[in-house]
Amino acid sequence: MSLKSTLSAATALGLISAAGAYADGHSELTIAIVNNGHMINMQTVAEAYTAETGVELNWVSLEEGVLREQVTSDTATGGGQYDIINIGMQEAPIWGQAGWIEPLNFSDDYDVDDILPAMRAGLSYEGTLYAAPFYGESSMVMYRGDLADAAGVSIADNDSWENVAAAAAAMHDPDNGVYGACLRGKPGWGDNGAFITTVANSFGAAWFDADMRPQLDSPEWNAAVTFYVDLLQSYGPPGSEGNSFNEILALYNEDRCGLWIDATIAASFLENENVRYAQSPNAGNPVGANWLWAWAFAIPAGSPNAEAAQDFIEWATSKDYVQAVGNHPEFGWGSVPTGQRASTYEIPEFQAVAGFAEAELAAIDSAAPEATDLKPYVGVQFVAIPEFPEIGSAFGQEMAAALSGAKTVEEALAAAQAAADAIMQEAGYY
Repeated sequence: MSLKSTLSAATALGLISAAGAYADGHSELTIAIVNNGHMINMQTVAEAYTAETGVELNWVSLEEGVLREQVTSDTATGGGQYDIINIGMQEAPIWGQAGWIEPLNFSDDYDVDDILPAMRAGLSYEGTLYAAPFYGESSMVMYRGDLADAAGVSIADNDSWENVAAAAAAMHDPDNGVYGACLRGKPGWGDNGAFITTVANSFGAAWFDADMRPQLDSPEWNAAVTFYVDLLQSYGPPGSEGNSFNEILALYNEDRCGLWIDATIAASFLENENVRYAQSPNAGNPVGANWLWAWAFAIPAGSPNAEAAQDFIEWATSKDYVQAVGNHPEFGWGSVPTGQRASTYEIPEFQAVAGFAEAELAAIDSAAPEATDLKPYVGVQFVAIPEFPEIGSAFGQEMAAALSGAKTVEEALAAAQAAADAIMQEAGYY
């Protein structure tokens, strides 16, 4: 299928022809996106969308933390800077309930039931979809099989953290520019906070108790953060407190990482043919050891360009878009966005090149965002309450300070506990 024919098929899903026009005459959309590989690829693929529809697309590509700050501020205040925004599972239900974003209503051909149930549920409020997933992810271990074999180590599915640390130690060879473990250290609730929370979950820690009182001063949090800091200080690259997804992806593709535990979507961009995959490790409690997330598209409430925005989102998150990337001469089937639709995993061309697909889908299916006795709130690497981004951002700063050595683990956790307690009290939780 050619890209032109793909777009022609997508026209049947509600797109207008190049000669047509929207009722309001609108022909331009400003879209805020996170600056990662699939979103960058989309800018090229969507050139055909503009050619087909006449709708000009203005891209505002931002680093993850900056995107969250700017999009939150603009949407909460009704600033109107963007027609379409990238958000995720933390924001979508809360913002939908608050009326900050528009409900989405796609045509029958869109096949909303094809969206993976975990993604559909996480982006909905009371059964209404408020954001459509461009791609979805969990987290898993990605490690160099050649280095592991040479060192005589291996990493099993749901391995213990002790074995993971031993594997990192065995592969660590800084004299030759190879670091045993490359992990997120950059401060942010979706950066170091996301990874550290999965570690803490696996150690039996929780952000809050049943009364929503912060628990960051617990022994379990101390054990988890101490393990994380020791692992990166011993076997991580210098300056780990500045590394997020894109920085570590670059290191991995320069063959400078033994293992990386991060978003499953990273597998689409790994270039070393020796990479192997394993389900996330744990310290005895597998619930919450691997995160669940989707980068999705939403429309700010009251947008004057909502009709054009919804048409674009329907195309960009459709089966046809997956076909467009798979058949694109610059990208191909190994570069299609994944974790969003069940049908993607059934495409023979994708199956032939995606050695990570089985591990990715297993991670997504095993993620556990539901509340439990141990974790009495919704969310894996985040907490589904409006106050969490502020709390998580303060936490991330403190964890970066602990990782850099500016504070002890105890000092960092005490400061994070105090910040979380003050925010929750001010919000009236207790």
